[in-house]
Amino acid sequence: MDELNGWLGAREVAGNLRELRPVARRRGGRLVLAGGGERTLLDFSSNDYLGLSEHPEVVEGSRRALEEWGAGSGAARLMSGDLLLAHRLEEAVASLKGQEAALLFGSGYLANAGIIPALVGREDVIFADRLDHASIYDGCRLSGARLRRFRHNDLSHLEELLRGERGQGQALIVVESLYSMDGDRCPLRELVALKERHDCLLLVDEAHATGVFGANGGGLVEEEGAGAGVDLVMGTFGKALGSYGAYAAGSATMVRYLLNRARSFIFSTALPPAVLGASMAAVELVRTRPELRAELHRRVAVFKEELRQGGWSRPLGPSQIVPVPVGGSPEASGLAAALLDRGLYVTAVRPPTVPEGTARLRISITRHHGEADLREAVALILAAIRRHAPSLLA
Repeated sequence: MDELNGWLGAREVAGNLRELRPVARRRGGRLVLAGGGERTLLDFSSNDYLGLSEHPEVVEGSRRALEEWGAGSGAARLMSGDLLLAHRLEEAVASLKGQEAALLFGSGYLANAGIIPALVGREDVIFADRLDHASIYDGCRLSGARLRRFRHNDLSHLEELLRGERGQGQALIVVESLYSMDGDRCPLRELVALKERHDCLLLVDEAHATGVFGANGGGLVEEEGAGAGVDLVMGTFGKALGSYGAYAAGSATMVRYLLNRARSFIFSTALPPAVLGASMAAVELVRTRPELRAELHRRVAVFKEELRQGGWSRPLGPSQIVPVPVGGSPEASGLAAALLDRGLYVTAVRPPTVPEGTARLRISITRHHGEADLREAVALILAAIRRHAPSLLA
C-alpha cells in the first residue's frame, strides 16, 4: 500500500491525479454536479456532438428495444446473445460507412484492443501516428507486433519508416481520421496512396468524425472519398451517435475474419437491447437528417468567430473540438477550476492522455449549445485566460 500511496502522491504533486466527479443531472448541454447544490453548469466537455443522447427518437428506440427484448442480451453473441437487432444495426452501420459488412464491439477500447491483435502478430509491424488514442496503443502492445510511431500527420516521416521497416510479414497503418485531443484531421487521401504503394493494411478510427462529417454522416472517410482504400473503419456509438458501443466496418471477408479472431468480441457479452435500439435510431437520424450536423457546424463557426473577435489569434482547427493549449498540468487544472467557479464545465486534459508539457483545456461544441450559450462560454473562457494565463492571448 505504501507503494500505491507513493505513486498517487507523485501524481498529485505533478498535477496529474485523476478524480471522478459524479453528475447529479444532465440535460440540454447543462449539468449539475453531485454535492454541488443546485448550481447549473454549461457543459463544454461532452462528446454528444449532435445532442442525440436526448433526442426523442433515440430515447424511444431504446425504450422499444428494452420492452421487446428485455434488459440484457444474456450471453456473448457466439453463444445465445446474438439478437437479430444486432444484425440489423450492423447492416445499417455498413451502409452508413459505405462498406460491405460491420461487426459490433462493446466499446471503442474493446474494438481497438481486439481488432489490432487480430490483424497482426509477432512477425508483423505496425505504423501508428504518435497522437493515436490510448486504446490503439494498447491494441498494438497486445498484438506483439513491432511498433513504429510516426510524427503526427507527417506522411513523409511515415514513408521514411515504411522504406526502412516494412520488411516481411504484414504491415498495418493505424490512424484517427479526427484526433480527439487536437481536433485536427488526418490527410486520408494521401495516406491511402501511401499504404497502397507499400502494400499495407489501413485501419482508420472514426470515433470523433462519424455523424459529424460526410454527406450522409459517414465521417471523414466518406467526405474524403477514401472508403475503397481503407481496409477497416472503426468507430463508436458513444459520441455523435449518442448511445454506447463500437463497430468495425469493412469487407465481408474481413468482418468474418474478425468474428473468428478478435478476442474482445468473442469473449464479451453482447451489447444490451436498449443500447442497440438507441444506436439504430441514431444511425437513421444521422443518415436522414443532415440538418443536424449542419446545425452543429453553424454553432462551431459562431464559437470560433466569437473567440477571434475576443482576441484569440491561435489556430482553432477544422472541427467541433477546440483545444486551448496551456502547457503545465497545474496551470491547466487551475484554469479549468476558475471556469468551473464561473459556471463553465470544461475538462483539463493532462498527461498521460496528452504528451508531457501539452496539458490543455479540451472544448467540445455540441448541438445542445445555443448561440447565447456559446457567447457566454467564450466570454468566460477569455476572461479566465486574461486573469490566469494571459500569455495564451499574446
